[in-house]
Amino acid sequence: MKADGERDTEFAAFVGERRGRMLHTARLLTAGDAYLAEDLVQTALTKLYVSWAAFRRAGSSDAYVRRALFNALLDEKRRVWRRFERPFAEVPDRAGDVGDDGDPELARALGELPPRMRAAVVFRFVHDMDVVDTAKAMGCSVGNVKSQTARALEKLRASLDTFQELGVN
Repeated sequence: MKADGERDTEFAAFVGERRGRMLHTARLLTAGDAYLAEDLVQTALTKLYVSWAAFRRAGSSDAYVRRALFNALLDEKRRVWRRFERPFAEVPDRAGDVGDDGDPELARALGELPPRMRAAVVFRFVHDMDVVDTAKAMGCSVGNVKSQTARALEKLRASLDTFQELGVN
């Protein structure tokens, strides 16, 4: 077992190198919610620190990190306080919600998807992962990834078409 100082040094280097990419993925998984993305990254990093030895033994650190972010997203969506949030008829304008990760239309459309569908789209098309790797990251079957992706793409197309038909810019 490594000394705590050595583990801390390794972890600090990991965070310095990977936090930006983790935040990018988290912003996509949260459909541009920068604050929730920060929470997901912090939760994932905390869990990685606690299980640093297992992380170091993992065959693919990228897959381990994506799984940690995905699990943090699912845990966040299950929180009791989320059930009491109330939607508004008009969303207030807030600069920076999408950040540098894409356009607001896509973020809005991604935000309408359930977390599993959103993760399937992000892993498959942003991270260019194949179906098998996406299934591993999401902890589900290949068939589930295929159906989640197909339904997500159908919903995204419909949502983006409706958005354009309304002439919203």
